[in-house]
This record gives sequence, structure tokens and C-alpha cells, in this order.
Amino acid sequence: MKVLIAGAGKLGFKLAKALVLENCDVTIVDNNDGVIENVNNSLDVLTVSANALDFEILEELDLSTYNLLIATTTSDEANVLISTLSKRLGVDRVIARVRNPEYHNQIRFIMKELGIDEIINPEYATALATEKYLLKKYLLVSDEFANGRIKLVDFHIGSDQAFVNKRLMDLSEFKNLLVTAVTREGMTIIPNGSTRLEENDSILIVGARDDIENFDKLHSGINKHKSVKKVMILGGGKFGLYLAQMLQMDGIDVTIIEVNSERCAHLAEKLSEAIIINADGTDFNVLNEEMIESYDAFVSATGIDETNLLMALTVKQLGVYKSVAKISRSNYLTVIDRLGIDAAFNTSMITASTILKFVRGQGALNVSLMLDGETEFTEILLTNDLEALNKPIKDLKLPREILITSIVRNNRVIIPNGESKLKSGDRIIVFCRHENITTLKKYFYSKNKRGGFFSELRDNI
Repeated sequence: MKVLIAGAGKLGFKLAKALVLENCDVTIVDNNDGVIENVNNSLDVLTVSANALDFEILEELDLSTYNLLIATTTSDEANVLISTLSKRLGVDRVIARVRNPEYHNQIRFIMKELGIDEIINPEYATALATEKYLLKKYLLVSDEFANGRIKLVDFHIGSDQAFVNKRLMDLSEFKNLLVTAVTREGMTIIPNGSTRLEENDSILIVGARDDIENFDKLHSGINKHKSVKKVMILGGGKFGLYLAQMLQMDGIDVTIIEVNSERCAHLAEKLSEAIIINADGTDFNVLNEEMIESYDAFVSATGIDETNLLMALTVKQLGVYKSVAKISRSNYLTVIDRLGIDAAFNTSMITASTILKFVRGQGALNVSLMLDGETEFTEILLTNDLEALNKPIKDLKLPREILITSIVRNNRVIIPNGESKLKSGDRIIVFCRHENITTLKKYFYSKNKRGGFFSELRDNI
């Protein structure tokens, strides 16, 4: 697949890195020479230092040879225009990033009238994930697969003596559950039964919904659960506005602290029931005046990752039930697990997951990139032309970095072992390192669909 990415910011770079691992032929266009130099030093892609709105540049690139264009410049309007032009110049499918809340209600109209195949909104998607977490009845960060039948949770063991220095095979707590990965000082370890847990490890656990919730009751503080009724958001940008709107629709009391007075006026117009405070929320005198300890949750959503992590940590130490940080870079992965905040949501990861699902086509039901940036969970629907069917999993000789964590068959969740066999129509959730994506596709994606949406498009011609 041949892909053109217009704009190489955090999202564009992350997408390029992921698509290279998908064996895509990637071209990046950006008008910042420094950005292009960084890409050239980091990725095996073709780069063009130019304005992606330059019609002559688009013609020189011969867009009719590209299967996909993703427009991720800093301007919504530019992204829409680039996508529309590219579609008319022959690109098979186009994706535009559009973040402005003013356009959100017109997304379907824009797509239909301008011929854009998909519009992504990172801030909205991140707000949705954050809202979902805040309203959960437990503290563990989780993801869902198979329409909620299977849950993935991230559990930080801290100094809990029930886990520290114990081998996984000796822990009865994981009955009917599967520990798929151990994160230690920012590194991901694919464990086996002999793996011994260490203090401050984080473990990724997969299991049926009821089994995961039973684990929560015993280990994550669910018995001390308090409903989230009041939320403070630090930062009233696009993400803050989206999140506040969602929470208000759920009947949650929302307070936003925003330092820009003009932005506060705009927020007040959009959020008639929210409390908008024009102040520097990083000033703890302000937080004390607003009685931060009376809030059930705190979300730090300024434009600076360092500030968000520090504020979420500090507020958590003040006793707030749930404290969350929004981040956009992966620089802090080695310290997030040890900070003690409840959750960190990475905008680039969430958006890249959505696009990878789009790229892989019909077989990919869900793609969830992990915060380490090197691993993922993928939900795949198995078709009847796969060689991996009807054989014991142990005989498939999968690389150690590819792990079938669960199977959904006839609405029943199965945690597989080496003797388990895959059948046509199964949904499987697979944990995989990105470097093994090609192997994963060989085993579990239909030969007729391996090219993702482009193969689907070609098959329908």
C-alpha cells in the first residue's frame, strides 16, 4: 500500500512509524525543514519539504499512484482541502484530521459533500476515552473487545506483597485470566509462568468481563468506590470543551479552569451549566480556593505534557479519587507507571489505533495501541480460508511476541491454551509487537483481504 501523509507533527510521525511496520510505502510532505530532517533521521520513508497545498507538488507526486492520503497538518481547513484535492487527483481513499468543535456536528455532511472517506478528531476521541474511564466503577485503566465481553486492564502492583517477588504460575489471583505483558521501567516484557514480578511492575491482564471485575473487587479499590459527580478540568482547549460537554450530558457537575479570558468567554457560551474560572490552574492557591479536595475527579488537559503529569500527580496526592493526565508524546512512558496517577491518555496513540483499523480493512474489528508505542492488542474476525484454523495453537509455531489472549465463540469467552483450536467465525484478541505485524497478518488475515481496505476496494471493482 502506498500512503501519503501531509503534516509530520506528533500524530503524522506516529502514523508514519506504524505504517512502515505495516509494510506500507510511506511519503511525508511537510513545509518545516527541521521536521523533515527529524523524519529522515528516524524513519525509512520518502520525504518532501513543501506545502501540501501546493498544487504543483501534488501533481509531481502523481497522486493517482497512492492508495491512501492522511492529512494531519495543524489546520483543519487545510486538511479538508488537501483531502478533497487529493481525492480528485486520483487517491483511492483520504482521511482528514478535523479538530474544531465548530465543525463536529457537520462531520457527516463534510465527508459526503467533499468526498472525504474518513474524518478523525483526536481530541474528541481522547475525551470519549477519558469520559468512559471517569464513569467506570473502578480505578483500573481498561479497554474492551468483543462488544465488552472481554476486558483488558492495566494493574500497577506497586509494593503489594501479594504480587511482589512472586512467579506468575504461583499466583491464584490470575485464575481464568491471562497476564499478557509486564511493563518494567518503560520496557515491555512478554512473560511466561516462571516470570517473577518486581516492585512497581505494571501488568496487562485479559479476561472475560465478570472475571476481570472480580479481580477489581479484590485488588483495585472497587469496594471503596465512590461515584464521580464533580469533575475539575484544568485547561479549556478543544479536549476540555469536548469532555465537559460529554460529562454534562451524563449529569456530572463540571468546573473548568482556563487562563485565557477570551477562551473562558467562549466556554461560557458553549457550556451554560458549567463553572468557568479564569485563572492559572497550576497555582495551588487557586485550587485551594476552589476546594479541590471536594472534587471526585481531576483532569489535567493543558497543552504541556509535563504540566499535565505534574498536576495530576499532585492532585492525586491531595486525595482526589481519580486523577487523569492528557498527553501527546511518549517521552514519559518510563515514569508514568511509577508516578501514582490513575490514568494517562495519549492522543496520538488513540488516533493511530483508529487509522490502523481503517488501513487493515474488514478483518480488523479493533486495534488498541499500548502506551509503550511498540505493542498492540488487535481484535480479528477469522474467515474460513485461513491455514491457522482447526489446529492446536501450539502447532502454529507463533513467535513468542504474538499471543492469542482470548477467543470469543458463540458469545462464549475462552482463555486458550496450547491445545485450543481456532475456528472460522471466531473473534480472537491478539497481543503483538509491531515488528511482528507482517507475521500476524500471514496467520490471521484472509489472503483475499490482506491488503486492507485497498484489497477490498479492488475486489469490488
